[in-house]
Amino acid sequence: MKIFQQPVQLHQRKRGFHIITTELVDAFPQLAEIKTGMLQVFIQHTSAGLTINENADPTVRLDFEMYFNKTVPENDPAYLHDDEGSDDMPAHLKAALLGNSVMIPIRNGRLALGTWQGIYLCEHRNYGGPRHLMLTAWGE
Repeated sequence: MKIFQQPVQLHQRKRGFHIITTELVDAFPQLAEIKTGMLQVFIQHTSAGLTINENADPTVRLDFEMYFNKTVPENDPAYLHDDEGSDDMPAHLKAALLGNSVMIPIRNGRLALGTWQGIYLCEHRNYGGPRHLMLTAWGE
């Protein structure tokens, strides 16, 4: 079995949901060496998350942002953790709801995503800065 690992730094993005699939594949050419396997994408932050969803219609990403902002509002007086601003605790909660990793099958050296699927960086901070990911692929 082959195992590859690659850290990736994503440039700072504005708050929202961003498709990063191509960026990750381009940063990890070792995927081509795996015929059958798995890729784990892990984000090393607590205020941004990852998910897989619609990769064609950009209104889906806008609706995600709207939904999460309504579900986890800023400026809730019940929040105790607000050291870094009003988006701090809501960002942690949103990241916890979405999760910090995704797993994608690898088939013939390519990600076996569905036709309309893409990997999203879910940026929940107004100024989150660069984001660091760890990509780990394994298989035959």
